[in-house]
Amino acid sequence: MTEFIPPASRFFPLPSPLSFKRGGALIGARLAYETWGRLSPARDNAILILTGLSPDAHAASHPDDPRPGWWEAMLGPGKPIDSERWFVICINSLGSCKGSTGPASIDPATGEPYRLDFPDLSIEDGADAAHALVGALGIERLACLIGCSMGGMTALAYLLRHPGAAHSHINVSGSARALPFSIAIRSLQREAIRLDPNWREGRYDDTCYPENGMRMARKLGVITYRSALEWHGRFGRVRLDSDRRPDDDPFGLEFEVESYLEGHARRFVRQFDPNCYLYLSRSMDWFDAADYAPPEAGRGNVEAALGQIRLRRALAIGVETDILFPLQQQEEIADGLMRGGSDSQFLPLPSPQGHDAFLVDFSRFGPAIAAFLASL
Repeated sequence: MTEFIPPASRFFPLPSPLSFKRGGALIGARLAYETWGRLSPARDNAILILTGLSPDAHAASHPDDPRPGWWEAMLGPGKPIDSERWFVICINSLGSCKGSTGPASIDPATGEPYRLDFPDLSIEDGADAAHALVGALGIERLACLIGCSMGGMTALAYLLRHPGAAHSHINVSGSARALPFSIAIRSLQREAIRLDPNWREGRYDDTCYPENGMRMARKLGVITYRSALEWHGRFGRVRLDSDRRPDDDPFGLEFEVESYLEGHARRFVRQFDPNCYLYLSRSMDWFDAADYAPPEAGRGNVEAALGQIRLRRALAIGVETDILFPLQQQEEIADGLMRGGSDSQFLPLPSPQGHDAFLVDFSRFGPAIAAFLASL
């Protein structure tokens, strides 16, 4: 059981006990976060970034940690999220293994990792924890709440559970609830981990570790994070040179795309805790903004639920080639927020890079986010 904590992380002690939506509580829990820029005297220039499943709080470099962050091209002086104007906060999700309390953290009651004794984690728990941190920083209302992928779900939960908590919102390749295809993929990923003999009902360690299960889970994820168009353009049917093929396995790696997936998976395997992966993955499947719809709207009415959120402005950005969080989901978010009176825009982008486009296609995402923030 290992945590992977960026060296410049700050830690916010969450309210104790911290009660969870589905029951259970934590004592002594914390959130890891990093900040960029300066908070204005009026405390009205704060932006909160909520991440996808695997990123840490290190979204961009800064003097305390000059390493490039996962959104380096987007955040910093003069960049689309301009830290010379904005005070930016990025949080590592509750339940993760990168500084915030999660299944890999030590349970103070036992001195051992929580493992599967960690409470059932919901997207709402992460949203409430993030809201507690923002309040502790003396920020009554965010200038903008930005959520990417899973963070887009968390952002909507944040806005639904804490009315008036933000003036504006950017939802980046997010959704108001998981579609059956996404649930199916994540279910297979979790099954791959749990069926690895070394998982041992969550009681693995560094010497007996579910390596194969994590490899398979990551490969499944990476396949859905990009598009068939990109896979074809990037790899085609190029085969590996003979000296890169295993001699002792008649069904071993043969194509370049297979080698890419294998290398990507192996780099990830020991950098993310398997139990944390299980908990965060399941939290996405459970989330449904329609649970917050007023009774008279009828069951399953996402737009009615989102219509209760009051914002000045909102932007929902999606990608035409995203199969994991398809465009219809960002359009649904924009329509729901517009129903609540927001000046809400839906922006479909023609990127070939699928769900991960917001992490790599900065020529499209950068101008869109910069223009929105410039208008605030």
